[in-house]
Amino acid sequence: MDFKASLALIAPEILLSLSSLALLLVAAWGRNSSRLVSILAAVALGGAAFVAAPALCAGAMGPDTMAFGGQFAADAFASFSTILIYVAAIACLMVAPTFFDRNGAMRPEYPVLVLLATLGMGIMVSATDFITLYIGLELNSLAAYVLASFMRADDRSAEAGLKYFVLGALASGILLYGISLVYGFTGTTSFEGARAALTGELSMGALFGLIFVLAGLAFKISAVPFHMWTPDVYEGAPTPVTTFFSTAPKVAAIALTARVALDAFGAQVDAWRQIVIFAALASIILGALGAIGQGNLKRLLAYSSINNVGFILIGLAAATASGASAMLVYLAIYVAMSLGSFVAVLMLRTAEGEQLEGVADIAGLSRTRPLLALCLAAMMFSLAGIPPLFGFWGKFVVFQAAVQADLVALAAIGIAASVIGAFYYIKIVKVMYFDEPVDVVKGGSDWAHWLILGATTLFVSPLGYLLTGPLGELADRAAAALFFVA
Repeated sequence: MDFKASLALIAPEILLSLSSLALLLVAAWGRNSSRLVSILAAVALGGAAFVAAPALCAGAMGPDTMAFGGQFAADAFASFSTILIYVAAIACLMVAPTFFDRNGAMRPEYPVLVLLATLGMGIMVSATDFITLYIGLELNSLAAYVLASFMRADDRSAEAGLKYFVLGALASGILLYGISLVYGFTGTTSFEGARAALTGELSMGALFGLIFVLAGLAFKISAVPFHMWTPDVYEGAPTPVTTFFSTAPKVAAIALTARVALDAFGAQVDAWRQIVIFAALASIILGALGAIGQGNLKRLLAYSSINNVGFILIGLAAATASGASAMLVYLAIYVAMSLGSFVAVLMLRTAEGEQLEGVADIAGLSRTRPLLALCLAAMMFSLAGIPPLFGFWGKFVVFQAAVQADLVALAAIGIAASVIGAFYYIKIVKVMYFDEPVDVVKGGSDWAHWLILGATTLFVSPLGYLLTGPLGELADRAAAALFFVA
């Protein structure tokens, strides 16, 4: 494929690159341009999603989707993931200005950093070479470290940024070491070449390379035992940043992990399946147990994200097209649930505008802010996977894929462990509806907050089942593209 055709395939990434550079100049020279830059960044993300959509609608796959000599794949799988990332990023940009304005911390660099992080995520999910993978991962990570510590005057934010940076650097080192081992034992950095070289019996060195690569990626998806950073960073980072971390980067890291496992290491499923099964079960159980004793809503939702990653990894463990499709369906539903939950937390503030994060602060919320309590309760029940809410469907398709792949024991343990998670979700509902009201949530809410919360609540409600057909069909196309490349 010639250079011009390759450029056409990376049109969304080029659009985001040029937009971020242009907006950086606007941020540098324009006074009080934060709102304008945020709006333009959201428009750029919407444009990138529009450009990426045809590949998903057409189910693009195969050699025609490969750019720059097989280093980048603009296929349906990448398109599904990037559209989900862009939509989540737009929502996060919409809810951020009100929070930062109240704290006097809104600056035009914020949406530019979100754009750059999103650009890195787009490269991550399209990577078909370990070098491309690392470039996208680091572009995303470097912007994320700055976002975590964006409120420089807040000690918690600075601490979150430092912890994220130090542990992220360690994870990057582990990943790079694994990539170097894989390259040493295969002689190539391309996923296709690694897959061809890793057939038959796996050597000890290549096995260590596989393990180190998966360990580095496990940090990015917050899978046990590489989850330690998640509660501290989620709690310390500004709430709009935490909302962003729990959605878009999660999609990118999980999609990247799936592509590496099913493409680069697709010939050695038995070698990595046991690692994924362990990480899945450990994440489900430890995520649920860790959340039970939490008194801070952001920390509780951090453990919830660890728990949900475990369920998503069950789909990966199946190592089938239906398993990959189930992962993508679960991801789409999880993004909506996570967005709604964190936006509800953003709306918890006092009359003076102080942000509230404690579980005790929402006691009796159903009597003081009934609509807000109803939306948050819907998110909690959906996260718990309680029918008829849409979160149940995500868990159902993942467990169904595991059973079809003869992983019945894994599905059974996952179903049993999900009961533990239901406890702390229902505990939040109990506090809102049955405890005596403390009546501290007084602050008004921005229209963008209600728009995002309302849209996500409708999505996770029983009305969401109307989308099972279209969503499942798009996920099937994306999964088919992944396995075609593989």
